[in-house]
Amino acid sequence: MLIAGFPAGAWGTNCYLVAPAAGEECVIIDPGHQATEGVQETLKKHRLKPVAVILTHGHIDHVASVVPLCGAHDVPAWIHPSDRYMMNDPEKALGRSIGMPLMGELTVGEPDDVKELGDGAELDLAGLRFGVAHAPGHTKGSVTFGLPEAADIPPVLFSGDLLFAGSVGRSDLPGGDPAELLDSLGRVCLPLDDSTVVLSGHGPQTTIGHERATNPYLREVAAGPGSGPSAAPRRGL
Repeated sequence: MLIAGFPAGAWGTNCYLVAPAAGEECVIIDPGHQATEGVQETLKKHRLKPVAVILTHGHIDHVASVVPLCGAHDVPAWIHPSDRYMMNDPEKALGRSIGMPLMGELTVGEPDDVKELGDGAELDLAGLRFGVAHAPGHTKGSVTFGLPEAADIPPVLFSGDLLFAGSVGRSDLPGGDPAELLDSLGRVCLPLDDSTVVLSGHGPQTTIGHERATNPYLREVAAGPGSGPSAAPRRGL
């Protein structure tokens, strides 16, 4: 399997391209601010043909390049219905202005073909099967994408802004909810095998095993109610 990722734009959001191998069809995950050039370079380098864009949530730092990429390659974008409005109104999703100079670089709106994600769905795309888990807390429509273990790689979780190396997503923006976020961590992340590789929306990769042992939020969830609040900062837009 081929997974190529790079941080893009003002927020350093990780964009991923996933394919069975070089020279085959691929899926693009979270093409955010200024991700178009990096995606095109990665497609060329690995001789990939995109068949879909899939989105962990609707914040502008994860969706800013969706319209040009879907248009250039005539592919659909998949997003949870609770976050779909963010594609047309990114500032409403943040509860504040993201700045006129930056807005001038963004293509706001929906691509021609938008498909909606549901909890427990399985997406058969590019010869791969992505499991979808609804994981609200950072936004109402946050999801994760899971890939099962393959011959050459352990299981993979594309966690979006739910889980990071050493931290979790912030929950203080519109649609965020700290209790929902902790519930999503317990329901989506804790049951996974320790070998699961976590590829998040920001920062370096990690594993479920490492986060289970060291991440204060996962440890809090595993310990149960009354274990005390976590002091570690949260991340994300």
